[in-house]
Amino acid sequence: MGLLETRELTVRYGGLAANLDIDLVVEPGMLVGLIGPNGAGKTTFIDAITGFTSVSSGTIIFDGTELNGVAPDRRAHLGLSRTFQSLELFEDLSVRDNLLVAAEKPKWYAFMLDLLRVRKGDSASSVDAALSALGLEGIADTLPSDLSHGQRKLVGVARALAARPKLLLLDEPAAGLDTAESQLLGAHLRSFLTTGTTIFLIDHDMGLVLNVCDYIYVLDFGQIIAKGTPNEIRKDPAVITAYLGQSAGEAQAREGADLAAAREAHHE
Repeated sequence: MGLLETRELTVRYGGLAANLDIDLVVEPGMLVGLIGPNGAGKTTFIDAITGFTSVSSGTIIFDGTELNGVAPDRRAHLGLSRTFQSLELFEDLSVRDNLLVAAEKPKWYAFMLDLLRVRKGDSASSVDAALSALGLEGIADTLPSDLSHGQRKLVGVARALAARPKLLLLDEPAAGLDTAESQLLGAHLRSFLTTGTTIFLIDHDMGLVLNVCDYIYVLDFGQIIAKGTPNEIRKDPAVITAYLGQSAGEAQAREGADLAAAREAHHE
């Protein structure tokens, strides 16, 4: 059994299936990718894994624990850490303090330790390691508002890494990055594996995913249409059609618009 496994995972908004019967395995110590055109259901999948949607069915197993019905905060405590497409950094805190917030895992007795001044520096060490892993030491004391978009994206990844997760779920971390920034991010992601953190990378940047991942799943219209090594994915006709076929792209745009409307109606 893998570190993360889903069986027939399905998410429906009204009559639309954002994800349909997804079977997926993320093995420990690997960098596994999930790619697909915009609107394919990638973020919905990560929402289901981390407990941010209540309309999923099927089975989710993480590190031997079934997650069905488990609250998002409990899943995080089990070792699931994720990023979001919208960067909600604390603008009045430095980069270092943004990471420290994520690294802290307070217990009920934490205030007693503070009074006795016997708190260990585990959180600070995790922050330093995350800053180093992404080459952010030079901006550790900078406010997020003074950073470029690319730097802010890296801070978001570092913040998730500072939580010392067993599995780091990255939701389109390369969105908005230029080619050089995307390549730099890819190099950093491979280095994370040496720290014992497994990575599940979700992105529509096929170049990034093909270059850094060990194994890849391809999602289209909410379903897995291909899986395999990067070389196998490059040659798969279904993947080529999903990304390059004009008719498929037009249908995907219509499906994405319908899905967005269904989501909005569900949350009203």
